[in-house]
Amino acid sequence: MQIESLKIFCDVARWSSFSRGAAENGISQSSASQAVLQLESRLGVKLIDRSKRPLVLTAAGKLYFEECKELMDRFLDLENRVRAFEQESRIEGTVGVAAIYSVGMHHMSRYVRTFEERNPRAMVRVEYHHPDRVLDKVTRGEVELGLLSCPKKWSDLTVLPWREEPMVLAVAPEHRLAGRESVTATDIDGESFIAFDSNLPIRRLVDRFLKYDQVETEVVHEFDNIENVKRAVEIAAGISILPEPCVAKEVASGSLIAIPILNSTGRGLVRPLAVIHKRSAPLDLAARAFLDLLLRETYSSSGASCLASVDRGVTVGSTA
Repeated sequence: MQIESLKIFCDVARWSSFSRGAAENGISQSSASQAVLQLESRLGVKLIDRSKRPLVLTAAGKLYFEECKELMDRFLDLENRVRAFEQESRIEGTVGVAAIYSVGMHHMSRYVRTFEERNPRAMVRVEYHHPDRVLDKVTRGEVELGLLSCPKKWSDLTVLPWREEPMVLAVAPEHRLAGRESVTATDIDGESFIAFDSNLPIRRLVDRFLKYDQVETEVVHEFDNIENVKRAVEIAAGISILPEPCVAKEVASGSLIAIPILNSTGRGLVRPLAVIHKRSAPLDLAARAFLDLLLRETYSSSGASCLASVDRGVTVGSTA
């Protein structure tokens, strides 16, 4: 089975059209149809219901499409990285990156510095936005790469797992739990809580974690960015659950205490982060090189690697 056939199937499935899928691959509609037929013959199942317009994937087709799409993304990324070995000397230009606020300027500056030291004719421009704005800028092609948490699957975007961040309970030094080595979710039942806005994925991630143990907190403030959440916790307005790397600076200065928090099964909460880029717009050499750096080298406040698959750990969410 050729990888080209998988790509043709994925394009036909994505557009729900043999003609659009054929055009994506520079072949005739009949050739695209034949490629899919050969796949179906090999698998012994129908992947596409051709009796409906637009075309509809069968149950088997949906499963095959989801898995093949990820396979194709990784295959194309691998090909581009191999080509880059011969093209490194030609890396130049500006890479546009849109990131959620909580990724952290200090954290990203290390990647930018490393990239620009290795590629003196290239530079990276990082912008920080609300998750919806990050998604919009990547989709519109205004930036090459986006950094989001709790990623979903989008038909027009490639989503690559980046790293996982453990979530911790953040409290002021004088809080009653500040001296604990760890806490359970039930320990914060009824506490005043500083939350993210309800439309942010990180909020839904935390809410589901607490709901698992039927824990109810009193939300006294809601913010759309992590800096405001941290400032509110520092003045003892309430407690919060935040990504550990995002509070490292405050923990080091003594203005916040970070405590591991577990559910009733003894498992913690992690926030998955991913890199996204537009599927239909091939990345240029500079963007590809910066993406490769992100995926291969991960910095944390402690200097330890946080690189992990988005499918590992306790992630209860679906994109702060």
